[in-house]
Amino acid sequence: MVDRGRRRRWLLGAAGSVLVALGAAGCALKGNANISLVEGKVLFIKHCAQCHTLDRASAKGLIGPNLDSAFAESIAAGLGRNEIHGIVESQILYPATGSRMPKIEMTTRQAADIAHYVEYAAARPGKDGGVLAAAGSTGFLAPAVEKNGKLAFTANPTGQLAYTVNKASATAGSVTISMTNASGVPHNIAIQVGTGASGALLGHTTIASSGTASISVTLKPGAYTFFCQVPGHRAAGMFGTLTVK
Repeated sequence: MVDRGRRRRWLLGAAGSVLVALGAAGCALKGNANISLVEGKVLFIKHCAQCHTLDRASAKGLIGPNLDSAFAESIAAGLGRNEIHGIVESQILYPATGSRMPKIEMTTRQAADIAHYVEYAAARPGKDGGVLAAAGSTGFLAPAVEKNGKLAFTANPTGQLAYTVNKASATAGSVTISMTNASGVPHNIAIQVGTGASGALLGHTTIASSGTASISVTLKPGAYTFFCQVPGHRAAGMFGTLTVK
């Protein structure tokens, strides 16, 4: 029989590799005192969703591993959810050398909240309920409307991978499109012909984590897509439809 120490080391190796990008959250707080699932979900969406898939957080990142499928395999192999929390904390405290994780400033309490939410949500069927269901969710505002040749967009200020609107309208002609970002997460806005993935790109702003940038484009009547070009952001839901008449 394999001793418990060897078994745990095997499970750590199997599951730990999927958590490399979570080290972007910074150092974690050991112990479960006062940690928050709600805050953990908000922080996960802001800092991890662009890289990872986690269904309960509506995260569809494609850069890093799918946390649901990876942890489902580990749980089937005998890893308990309480051990998942420990693995997440360990990976955040001691990220792998040479990993692709960006460095993000965060308190130990915030990192512990993320670990707590991943422990709860990974590979768990169903949807979050109650207050947790609303945490980090996108409540879209009324569609953006072009006025006097200007059309303004805003990135979700909480860090959610979305704009504050998912629909917009404009009249045909020359339009100056601006995008304001106060979230601290890098974003931009690009305009593409049509609503598919292969339409011609008309223009885009520079990628930045703060400030306002703009572009001028000439629009003909029809449907267009506005979206963020940061890898993983469009796939996570940061796009919308612009209708031009």
